[in-house]
Amino acid sequence: MAKKDTKKAAEVEYELLENPEEIKGRLEKGEAFVRENTKLVGGLIAVIILIIAGVLFMQINTQNQDKKAQAEMFQAVYYFEQDETDLALNGDGSNAGFLKIVDSYGRTDAANLAHFYIGSIYLSEGNFQKAIDHLKKFSASDYFVQARAFGLLGDAYLELGNTSDAIANYKKAVNHKENKFFAPRYLNKLAIAYEEAGDVANAIKTYNEIEEKYFESFEFTNARKHKARLEGLASK
Repeated sequence: MAKKDTKKAAEVEYELLENPEEIKGRLEKGEAFVRENTKLVGGLIAVIILIIAGVLFMQINTQNQDKKAQAEMFQAVYYFEQDETDLALNGDGSNAGFLKIVDSYGRTDAANLAHFYIGSIYLSEGNFQKAIDHLKKFSASDYFVQARAFGLLGDAYLELGNTSDAIANYKKAVNHKENKFFAPRYLNKLAIAYEEAGDVANAIKTYNEIEEKYFESFEFTNARKHKARLEGLASK
């Protein structure tokens, strides 16, 4: 029955679409609606135009702000590379530091990158919670930098004794477009975090993954040594 009703409705709709008089009538109804509601239609069009204009303005403004922020951040990056962390964070009086870049250009790609630098500096200085706060605000499409950020977050959480979040972030670092160059390093950190958490079984499993998959890595020998140590402890 339902199929017949559906078929009948389709046939009626087809007949209506094929009928020039019906099409004309519908168009006239539409035109009448527009005439009777000119202010409403005009208002809707104006709102749509304003929204589109606003979006375009924000995009252009953000691009301009980002160019300016990138130029201002150049000296801060130089100080970071020279290990002048205080100047990198706070500036030198003439050039902005990373903290000012974040405050002044918060919506830009430059500010996003500044969060990574700030988090790295705070981690090296032992300000672990501040490091976490900034690293969590950072995101990147570059697989190396993003994996590095996850790894640094893991380090900060581990230093604070938060092994569960450390493990979660080390896993993200390992699995973020896993590759033979960086994955062994993060797996080694993950194994350490598991051992800190008292999860010897998963620590052994992680060291075993390094041993089986990354036998050419620098971490291979270390993984074999610590795997044997933990297996010895587990057998007692």
